[in-house]
Amino acid sequence: MKSDRLLSILLLLQTRGRVPAHELADRLEVSVRTIYRDIEALSASGVPVYAERGRHGGIELLAGFRTDVTGLTADESRALFILAAQGAHAALGLDAALGSALRKVMAALPAPHRPAAEVTSRRILVDATRWKGGPQKAVDLDVLQDAVFTDRRLRLRYRHSDTKEPRTYTVDPYGLVSKGGVWYLVADRRAAPGLFRADRVRSATVLDEPVRRRPGVELADAWEVLRRQVEERPGGLDVTVRVHRDRLDMFLRIAAPHLAHLPDDDGVAEWVTVRLSYGFLPETRQLLAFADRVEVLSPPEVRQELAAAAASVAELYGRPVGGSG
Repeated sequence: MKSDRLLSILLLLQTRGRVPAHELADRLEVSVRTIYRDIEALSASGVPVYAERGRHGGIELLAGFRTDVTGLTADESRALFILAAQGAHAALGLDAALGSALRKVMAALPAPHRPAAEVTSRRILVDATRWKGGPQKAVDLDVLQDAVFTDRRLRLRYRHSDTKEPRTYTVDPYGLVSKGGVWYLVADRRAAPGLFRADRVRSATVLDEPVRRRPGVELADAWEVLRRQVEERPGGLDVTVRVHRDRLDMFLRIAAPHLAHLPDDDGVAEWVTVRLSYGFLPETRQLLAFADRVEVLSPPEVRQELAAAAASVAELYGRPVGGSG
């Protein structure tokens, strides 16, 4: 919209001082001719803006002209420019809006705070995605957002991690949460809180029925309950292993969700004893990834599980490629 573009030009000039017309055109994705027409419109509305020709020319506001928003402290100004991962904004369709909002905030900052905020935006970056998390499936959040913001019920076709076929649910959404680069829908199903990974939603339909949330419960409340259920879920199987020092750091990172507590480590011993907690026996096959650098000490059933799994792998790779089983 032209009004948005005029405001963006005004704020860019207020922030940067003199700016060449071609740079404004590139930033706002319009032609140079359009920029000059916009400058004429700003001037006609009473904004003291002028253009200078020549090699060092550009478009500039009359010295001393500005709009000002006061009240922000230096720390508050810096905090606004510590950006979260762009993936979150992109998934919500808000990348362009974020850039526009930050330009407006920068222009509105008290002059003494502006340099610190600009430096912060260049020196601090928050990336919420995990290392080597694998390729992430593109997630369409449009329908989920529609239900969340219009307070409507949702009908989902949803595939759980332990099933091949999706199931159909009617849910009452509270909102969307991005956790470690993964989007989740927080919603009640039959008045009980539930967590649905957005990338497992096969289809979603917004219903005409109004949402039926539990009285007094907000998104943050429902999320806290679900987060605790996941993070504080008691393990059903206590496992003790010893880990060779040359793989200890990597092991502690990968097995972090199952650590019962941090191991006692004197920094010298060749092997370090680690205690883990798993939900069920097949989960312990994770330990095979470390081959002979991790040994299960107890319980016996885990040693038997890993021995059987290792034997199956040895049999598979002992056959010719493509051989029948």
